[in-house]
Amino acid sequence: MTLLTALQGGFGDTGDALRISDGPALSRERLLGAATAVADRVAGAPALAVLARPTAETVTAVVGGLLAGVPVVPLPPDSGPKERAHILRDSGAALLAHAAGDEPPADAAEAGVAGLPVDLRERSATTYAEPDPAATAFVLYTSGTTGAPKGAVIGRAAVAADLDALADAWRWTAEDTLVHGLPLFHVHGLVLGVLGALRTGSRLVHTGRPTPAGYAAAGGSLYFGVPTVWSRLAADAEAAGRLASARLLVSGSAPLPVPVFERLAALTGHAPIERYGMTESLITVSTRADGERRPGSVGLPVAGVRTRLVGEDGGPVPSDGESVGELQVAGPTLFGGYLNRPDADAEAWTADGWFRTGDVAVIGADGFHRIVGRASVDLIKSGGYRIGAGEVEAALRDHPAVADAAVVGAPDPDLGQAIVAYVIPDGPVTGEQLTAFVAERLSVHKRPRRVVLVPELPRNAMGKVLKKQLLAESAHG
Repeated sequence: MTLLTALQGGFGDTGDALRISDGPALSRERLLGAATAVADRVAGAPALAVLARPTAETVTAVVGGLLAGVPVVPLPPDSGPKERAHILRDSGAALLAHAAGDEPPADAAEAGVAGLPVDLRERSATTYAEPDPAATAFVLYTSGTTGAPKGAVIGRAAVAADLDALADAWRWTAEDTLVHGLPLFHVHGLVLGVLGALRTGSRLVHTGRPTPAGYAAAGGSLYFGVPTVWSRLAADAEAAGRLASARLLVSGSAPLPVPVFERLAALTGHAPIERYGMTESLITVSTRADGERRPGSVGLPVAGVRTRLVGEDGGPVPSDGESVGELQVAGPTLFGGYLNRPDADAEAWTADGWFRTGDVAVIGADGFHRIVGRASVDLIKSGGYRIGAGEVEAALRDHPAVADAAVVGAPDPDLGQAIVAYVIPDGPVTGEQLTAFVAERLSVHKRPRRVVLVPELPRNAMGKVLKKQLLAESAHG
């Protein structure tokens, strides 16, 4: 079976099978012809970088690389010169695809990378044999919070396995119209949000930016978003109400606050699906379209994936709904390792072949997973207790005067780490009131020692709170 089954199979094609932002609507036949013209020009290249703006040209370039069996390296369009140079050099990309009307970054040539303009009017009827499933589909660069970004090597078989598992979990078919406005240089927006449609045969509408108005006007049956998107939609009752005709709302890339979950369910009639994954593992855990959708939970492992919790001593952590441990995963969706980084590979994998996610989680007796956060910033050790930041954040968000919250463990000479909460207020409230509110709902040792009221929280492009930035601020607080 081909990776892009619907695109290359030619079944159920329509003139508007794909629409990206305000660009032209494309049939899958037209996309295939233009992408094959790209494949003709890149075949044999060591890697193809793609300036991943939300355009049809970006999708065409990505598909062209996949058809030719050339590893695709999505390049964030807002990356700075240093990050861009690192990605281009580290990946070994020889070409940088961009829309024919755009100029590639001037420093690409300095990295020895030639520009490759993509013109949607070009056509080719060349037929390419399906590459080996073990071949690399993508080299996706991580955020690089602990140094230069690392390139995660994602195989074609891993992409196919993940998309098929999600199609099963979400009942995703060619009858769906997928709508999202997510960046095309991440797993969520590109692998799920573009290749998923080209594998299942669903129609795709990319809104350019993920605005409530754009989502409301798209008329989709399946919607993807990050918590920031859903929070804004939940605040717009009219726009949210227009999603009542949808079949499924999917949230990921960061935990969905329970109040947003509940308001979305009330306004749209749909309890959202939540799922969990990483660049290195793709999506490994999800609630199901035909199963329970529990606020604060990301559900069960998808088909073929196994999970386990491990303690700091390396021993197993029980699935009792209370005990916190590092989440490790195994299965066909995992990446093949970090490009040129055997040191990072050694840290990422256990001796018995499980991937260390670096996330901490709780698993219930029924198998439902709840992600507490990153072990590095969300597992707080205070006064001899192990406290999950996510639990405190959820309690804070239950307060009617709290719009959002992020919790970190700041260094403390007495406690080891002190719980510090950064809160976006949604009404008059004081830090003392919020501290008391948490202490009434959770164990007293889980109450914030300091509450900082802020107008907004620092976030990355996918809506994840930049907790290391908050930790740096707390050190000066």
